[in-house]
Amino acid sequence: MASPRQARLWIGRAGFAALALALVFLRLLPLDTLPPRWAGPDLLLAALLLWTIRRPELVPVWLIAAVVLLVDFLFQRPPGLGAALTVIATEMLRRRHVRLRAGGFAAEWLAAALAIAGILAATQFVLWIAVIPAPPWTLVVSQALATALAYPVVAFAARWVLGIGRGQIDSRRRIST
Repeated sequence: MASPRQARLWIGRAGFAALALALVFLRLLPLDTLPPRWAGPDLLLAALLLWTIRRPELVPVWLIAAVVLLVDFLFQRPPGLGAALTVIATEMLRRRHVRLRAGGFAAEWLAAALAIAGILAATQFVLWIAVIPAPPWTLVVSQALATALAYPVVAFAARWVLGIGRGQIDSRRRIST
């Protein structure tokens, strides 16, 4: 029989998967038929980074890989490239999540912004190396800035709507540098 802790864990994972699918569905809606001059924020990426920093047990690596691979297929991106880079970035943040939470929101936001910039820049670099047509740099930079600026909004919504706060840090656990 499953323990209540295990049940909460799986409910949290299912909840994140449902949120991710809802964000993908909203992004697939044909709300604008003109080509974009600037790219809006990638709310799914912001949510992935937020959950990885604040509740890493709710977003295991296999869930991140599956969600972002599905997004790669649905948005006709190179399959697996976004998933691989997102998994690398989230695992780097997962290793530092205690220090980031102890450092305050500014440290968390800076780490997320650097991860966003790293994922998008590495994607452009790989596309350039593989001689695959890539979106213009202006769109990529505007998406990175919009996503980084949307991170506090996602954090506010996660805290006050979904109850995903910064949580308590165990003072007995030693923070290594």
